[in-house]
Amino acid sequence: MYLTQLFMSDQEKHNSRQPLILAVEDNDDNLLLISYTLESLGCRFICQKDSYTTVLVAKEYQPDLIMLDILLPGQNGMDVVRQLKQEPLTREIPVVAVTALATREDRERIINAGFDEYISKPYMIEDLEAVIRRLLCGKFQLHSAYQLCQE
Repeated sequence: MYLTQLFMSDQEKHNSRQPLILAVEDNDDNLLLISYTLESLGCRFICQKDSYTTVLVAKEYQPDLIMLDILLPGQNGMDVVRQLKQEPLTREIPVVAVTALATREDRERIINAGFDEYISKPYMIEDLEAVIRRLLCGKFQLHSAYQLCQE
């Protein structure tokens, strides 16, 4: 089943200078929080609820960052990140593990699998924002989700 939701037009895909982030998360509430945070930051984003087409979507749209849950139905995030890192078109895209696996051993195993960064659930919006800013290294003008929440 192909459950990708694309939140941009084809013209936006080619013209926007804002970062494009692919978020893969099977829980609706978590996906809503991620999409709210990305929208608040001024990012364009693609949301997927399953992992089967993640590599294809990443190759097609070339996101600036991928946020990937680990515990997904079917193909887990560890398998997906290994595939992403083997593909020439996607190997340089930073991938963040967004997961409920929170032990030190889990974190080590996740980073060793090929993830560039790790954030455990539940997380604060400002923590997610900090990870996104760190991985995008100031390449884009991002709004502050935390400041928008305070207004």
